[in-house]
Amino acid sequence: MIQDSILYALGFAWRKRVFLRACFPEMSLVFVDAPEAVPPGALLAVWGVPALPLLAPGVRLVRVEDGFLRSVGLGADWVRPMSWVLDRRGMYFDATAPSDMETLLATTVWSPELLQRAAALREMIVHEGLTKYNVGVGQWSRPERGQRVILVPGQVETDASIRYGSPVVRTNLELLRRVRVAHPDAYVLYKPHPDVVAGLRLRGEAESRAVDFCDELLVHVPMHYLLERVDEVHVMTSLAGFEALLRGRKVVCHGQPFYAGWGLTQDLLPMPRRGRELSLDALVAGALILYPRYFDTQGAACGTPEQTLQELLAWRDRSRGRLSWSQRLWRPVLQLLAWWQDGKRRRSA
Repeated sequence: MIQDSILYALGFAWRKRVFLRACFPEMSLVFVDAPEAVPPGALLAVWGVPALPLLAPGVRLVRVEDGFLRSVGLGADWVRPMSWVLDRRGMYFDATAPSDMETLLATTVWSPELLQRAAALREMIVHEGLTKYNVGVGQWSRPERGQRVILVPGQVETDASIRYGSPVVRTNLELLRRVRVAHPDAYVLYKPHPDVVAGLRLRGEAESRAVDFCDELLVHVPMHYLLERVDEVHVMTSLAGFEALLRGRKVVCHGQPFYAGWGLTQDLLPMPRRGRELSLDALVAGALILYPRYFDTQGAACGTPEQTLQELLAWRDRSRGRLSWSQRLWRPVLQLLAWWQDGKRRRSA
């Protein structure tokens, strides 16, 4: 546990502050807008892995990001989260250095009770069709020719997870091209990222050519529905690869996501630093039980992922796949803001 009594927080929007307070109830939070306001030796919370100027001597970081069971709706739509992750070593999607997640997976002694709990949690997630965002409508049927079906989930190409976790393949089109070349006889599905579909993030470079390398492009079909009906999934760093593992699918990693390197995936870029072989339930225990912090629908901390699953199910039942009135009202503004931010990221890349 972090023993400091004061936590400085840099650049946290108002909508995120209630959740940060829930993560650190024992500490006094000081929100600042500039790194110069952080004193030497302080503990500083930041979102993700931002580019930071030189900080005062001895400043320690705790990085914050969305968890893996997040919401019913998109974070880019400012939908409230149901889980966050906190990391003092790095961040789970940054494969360039160890993180708390990687250390946890590499060193934890898994008790039978914890693994049984993870197995039950995994079975509930699969049975209820839960994923990170729980969006999408519609159905899809496998091709009648009996081909092997490969799903390629798209990512937002300006995301840090690609920059820090996929050193070779960095675009959706290149991932699709490699899959098509390696598997010319397979039936390849491409599903663009839901943030891109919603117009809340920019489409990837030349992503409009995705149809040249896939047999079918699926936009609105829910991710869980597809994962239950395909044979394998190819990813850069997408969380869809982890969600596919939960459902017993073969996962091929062209990048180095947090779930690669533990003997559960086919890794095209091996990670010698992660030499330990894990069971699927050990991975689930680390990623969904030990690593995240969970919230209730009011933003208060709650103890267990099981409780969060129940709240997500009730939330999904209420929403029935429809946008709320506030989401419909704010989406045009968020689209403009997102396009500006993504364009800025691209120019600085």
